[in-house]
Amino acid sequence: MDAAHFVWGTSFVAGLWCIVRMFVRTSSGRKRYNVLGAYHAMTQKLLTVVNESYINSASVCEMLRLLRRSHWGESITLVLENAG
Repeated sequence: MDAAHFVWGTSFVAGLWCIVRMFVRTSSGRKRYNVLGAYHAMTQKLLTVVNESYINSASVCEMLRLLRRSHWGESITLVLENAG
């Protein structure tokens, strides 16, 4: 289980090879699209919790409830990446 934080906007410089140069209008500021995901290595099933605010304890609790509902009656082992 780990989180990724994708930034909306062009405040970060990025490049892409293309035939025609194109500019895409985006929102300003540091608006983020947060994804908390858990991947089942055996079944290759991906569960996600997404929001545009923060990944906090409420988001983690929501993910744990989602995991419990999807694996009812089974033992679950979680590996938390960079968890404090």
